[in-house]
Amino acid sequence: MKPVHTLEGLCEQLAEVGRLAVERGLVLASGGNLSARLPGGDEFVITGAGTWLDRLETADFTVMTVAGERTGGAAKPSSEWKLHQRSYQVRPDVNCVVHLHPQHAVLLDAVGEEIRLITLDHAYYVRSVGTVPYHPNGSDELADASAEQARRHDCMVLSHHGCSSLGADIGMAFRRAMNLEEAAVATYRALTLGNATAAFPASELAALQHA
Repeated sequence: MKPVHTLEGLCEQLAEVGRLAVERGLVLASGGNLSARLPGGDEFVITGAGTWLDRLETADFTVMTVAGERTGGAAKPSSEWKLHQRSYQVRPDVNCVVHLHPQHAVLLDAVGEEIRLITLDHAYYVRSVGTVPYHPNGSDELADASAEQARRHDCMVLSHHGCSSLGADIGMAFRRAMNLEEAAVATYRALTLGNATAAFPASELAALQHA
């Protein structure tokens, strides 16, 4: 995905991400939510409440300020708007937040297994995984805990809920979400084979994290 800088362009790319996310089983129907900053950094667009991610149109997005005020678009934003807003507040370098419900990532966290980065793509895109304890969806507690993890990680697992991935653009945020779930699937398969240690070389991972 090429970087875009208009409301219509951002909404089109987010709609494509929503379609692909549902198609690939990363979320069902109206679960999850997507957002992107508008040029200037003070406003962002976010999917409206109850919108199906594989049927998004520009009219389905709400425009909000990073301070938390609605300024246009759909009348009611996603119930998770605070999750996006607080992440933007603590990460001025982030221009997109993708919140999905990937099954393997959530399952591994629920049973107490760490998601292992095994391939180069996992290491390059995900780099590290934060964990956010369970809090009710849409709550200040969830938004604040996620923002705190976002200070150190670009991918977070929200326990018993889903994931949040961040990026400088929409393409990067979605790549991270896909690679997080792929890493979870690889970890799950390794565990079924009886392996509890396979992971990308630690020294090489550290080099990528500090690149």
